[in-house]
Amino acid sequence: MTPSIVEGLQRLNPAAAHQHSQALQAQGDEPSLEDAAVGKPVSHSQVVDLWRALQDAGHGEFSLESLLRGSKVYIPPPAPKPEPSDEYKALMARLRHQQEQQEYARMTSPSRPMETFSQRFPNGASIAQAFAAVNRPSREEDLGDDDVTYSDVHRQLMLILNFVASILGVAATLWILARWWSTPARLLLTMGGSVLVGIAEVAVYSGYVWHLGQAKKQDRTLKEVKEIVQTWTVEGPEPQPSVVGGRSRTEDGTVRAVRRRQREVK
Repeated sequence: MTPSIVEGLQRLNPAAAHQHSQALQAQGDEPSLEDAAVGKPVSHSQVVDLWRALQDAGHGEFSLESLLRGSKVYIPPPAPKPEPSDEYKALMARLRHQQEQQEYARMTSPSRPMETFSQRFPNGASIAQAFAAVNRPSREEDLGDDDVTYSDVHRQLMLILNFVASILGVAATLWILARWWSTPARLLLTMGGSVLVGIAEVAVYSGYVWHLGQAKKQDRTLKEVKEIVQTWTVEGPEPQPSVVGGRSRTEDGTVRAVRRRQREVK
């Protein structure tokens, strides 16, 4: 209710109030207008009925706009919380008593100080070092990614970018060249040219991969043959070289075997 509504209810004469009593009375779930005060709820139909009653009573200064000016949506206060049951009260009392007992127990018997990892496991560092040594890769090439992996990834990325650039370039060129055509024809020409370029790129790359595969297969057909071409035999104070295959080498006073590697086709 606004101050205008409260004043209108107070200034309404008994005759007009009796004439419109049925309309002003609360119907259904409408709020009651008895003991009107600012801030109490009132329905819109009751405000309209009040305005009509004031007009009939000769109070023309009360317009519907003046009655509604300053009104707000009424939000009823929340319902009071129900009283907790006896079981709930007993449960809360028991839990509160248990919490107090636990706090008292922690105060009378403090917990053990927190141990560090080295105190908990005195031999942890040596065990970790032994585990790392056992599980260390046997080859240095296995430690991280090598240059070959990076170069392979770089080559694949550049290949994808080349495909995309070729397709987009051809599509843009065909779209510009066919600017005098109709839009459906331009779209068809552009999409057809892009598809053809993509197929050509895939075919060229497939041929390149096939060529590399054939080269690897041919390289695996070569067999490595090891042949001893000269040896030194230590007999006495000076090494005596023995020549194999009619060739000799300069002596350096060490015991060694020189091998020559050659490749021959199976």
